[in-house]
Amino acid sequence: MKSPVPAPPEAPAGLDQSRLTTLVGYAASRAALELRKVFARHLGPLGLKVLDYSVLVLVAANPEVNQKQLGEALDVSAPNMAITIDRLVEAGWVERVRSTRDRRAMLIHLTRAGRDLVQRAEKTAATMEQASLRALSPAERALLVELLLKVAWGRSARV
Repeated sequence: MKSPVPAPPEAPAGLDQSRLTTLVGYAASRAALELRKVFARHLGPLGLKVLDYSVLVLVAANPEVNQKQLGEALDVSAPNMAITIDRLVEAGWVERVRSTRDRRAMLIHLTRAGRDLVQRAEKTAATMEQASLRALSPAERALLVELLLKVAWGRSARV
């Protein structure tokens, strides 16, 4: 039997976490909590939540995207995605535009303010995780992302 992974030095003193640190889900959750704090500190001042940022970046990268596709990609229910899109419309970052190919379809487009925000946010996002991930080499970081996406998507993940 493999020995448990030792608790990191930052773990609260006096607590034996060895029965938890053998679980990938526990380690991933602890890392996600740290990275969400980093996100809030860096992108929160721009008025962005994790879901908002994800939607805006997907819209920027996919000009013919609709609300249903966004919900499926981010595993967000249709009602919750509608609320999110409504909030982004109200903020002036996106707009709903009728498709020229299928008049029944509504596409989500960035406004000029949305494009400017995405540009600023992506510039910040490119470096915001560096301090939290300083213990990893660039190759380890790339491997970590690949492995997490493989678990998330249930298949081979090449980004």
